[in-house]
Amino acid sequence: MPDGLPTPRRYAAIAALCFGTALVIIDGGVANVALPTIARDLHVGSSSVVAIVTVYQLMLVMLMLPFAGLGERIGLKRMYQLGQLIFTGATLLCFFANSLPFLLVVRAVQAIGAAGALAVASALIRQTYPATQLGRGLGINSVIVSSSAAAAPTIGGLVLSVAPWPWVFASAIPFAIASLLLGRALPDAPPRDGKFDLTGAAMCAAMFGLTIGGAESAVHGDSPVVSAAIVLLGIAIGVVYVRRERATTSPILPIDLLGRPVIALSTLGGFTAFVASMTLLLSTPFRLTHEFGFTAAAVGAAIAPWPLTNMIVAPLTGWLSDRIPAGLLGGIGMAISLVALLLIAFMPADPSYFDIAWRMALCGSGFGTFLPPNARLIIGSAPRERAAAAGGLVSTVRLVGQTTGATLVAALLAMGVGAGHVPPLVSAGLALVAGLCSLARLRPSIRDPQGVEADDAQPAVSVR
Repeated sequence: MPDGLPTPRRYAAIAALCFGTALVIIDGGVANVALPTIARDLHVGSSSVVAIVTVYQLMLVMLMLPFAGLGERIGLKRMYQLGQLIFTGATLLCFFANSLPFLLVVRAVQAIGAAGALAVASALIRQTYPATQLGRGLGINSVIVSSSAAAAPTIGGLVLSVAPWPWVFASAIPFAIASLLLGRALPDAPPRDGKFDLTGAAMCAAMFGLTIGGAESAVHGDSPVVSAAIVLLGIAIGVVYVRRERATTSPILPIDLLGRPVIALSTLGGFTAFVASMTLLLSTPFRLTHEFGFTAAAVGAAIAPWPLTNMIVAPLTGWLSDRIPAGLLGGIGMAISLVALLLIAFMPADPSYFDIAWRMALCGSGFGTFLPPNARLIIGSAPRERAAAAGGLVSTVRLVGQTTGATLVAALLAMGVGAGHVPPLVSAGLALVAGLCSLARLRPSIRDPQGVEADDAQPAVSVR
């Protein structure tokens, strides 16, 4: 196959992918700002309206891997653009939402479209960039994700100041139009032969949905017995599903890829890193408010250095990952984050804005050093025909890690220790695990099935 797209088509494809990623990230995050307004206009309680966010995240986790498998069968480009069309159509339906149940259905449909686009985005990036620039491409994509997530609350607040809340959801539609218009330039590799495993897809979605949904209900619900039963049912389905997938040549749950030590270590490291980052980011506003008396505006300003630093560091480390082993970069990144997390845990009794800001910037730079090379190694170590499955694995690890981090923070808050120094200490422990996983990939025994060093800095070995 050709090594990436020729220029200038490559630049148009990169723009289409950037606009498409910004679309789903922004529209997934702007809802947070609008929740109080939606609760007031629809006459529902604050606890009920939070379901607008949780149903979106849960649907994404459930559908990411199944849609990656479907994209391999119907074509990655078709899957990506179909997801965007579904997402845009559902967004327009928000204008007709006059009740919470209808809005929840619309958000679920939005999540279906978002999952379709995100599930194959990494595979399209791999086909767009030459092998020698794969890390750079993933670094740019990481910047789009982090900057869109950081911009979403600001965009939501600006829209709410001049328009009703349905326009908040519509704020990302221009990104959809731009991505669809530029989408003709996307790589259009032929789909793989074979029938899509619908039963396996349903079992995969049920495994994630029941396990994660049950764990969240244990924190927020009133019946621990029912929550435990839901989690156990999800685990039981997962056991049966994994056994079933072992007999499949191209499984939806990429057991074949996880059988490679370098990918297994990268997956575990990525999961713990995302749990650590989400645990800190969600707990810090409570600590700054309750322990140090910061206002909401001051809290936002104190956390802002994290994504701002990430926007600079992520493309740089993505570029470096094409030249330096990801195991080394990841170990350095987690060492930086570990030091920063300990400094955050033991801040001065009366910290200034600068005391918090430089610690958050240092921590964000550490995670920015770890995550793009980690994603590059997972995608680059997979066979080209399994690129969609590898990309789906990367996205699923991110979503499950972030959801687990949110659930962990809720549990720590319920125990009365979520607004102090405990969450950053927990994050530090998780960062240590991620760093050890990264350094373990430097061992000569961690090789691919052909006996080649999987974390070699040479793209011709690790990507093709």
